[in-house]
Amino acid sequence: MAEEALDTIPAELLAPVGNLVIHVEDFPDEDTGREMELESPFDLLGLYRGVDLTRQSVADVRGGPDMIFLYRRPILDYWCETGEDLPAIVRHVLIHEIGHHFGFSDDDMERIEAME
Repeated sequence: MAEEALDTIPAELLAPVGNLVIHVEDFPDEDTGREMELESPFDLLGLYRGVDLTRQSVADVRGGPDMIFLYRRPILDYWCETGEDLPAIVRHVLIHEIGHHFGFSDDDMERIEAME
């Protein structure tokens, strides 16, 4: 489903993504939970880990690829609670996290998501 959602994201958003890695995990790990001060592992649907493009420099030594995490169980729980379309939820989370890769604001991400 994540791959299908990725196929619906506008090409201009994906073209410069490069080596961004997408992981699907059941839940955030304990370190992420502490770092994000989560009350519950269900509180986080997705996460971008990396240095956004506005802060990257060719002089920086990179420790690995930037990553997006999609958290399967919280996404499914959100879907059950809201009744929203599951592929639309996955797409929304992907766009939001890719937007963090670019350093976009929430308003920027909403405009991109509205593009069909």
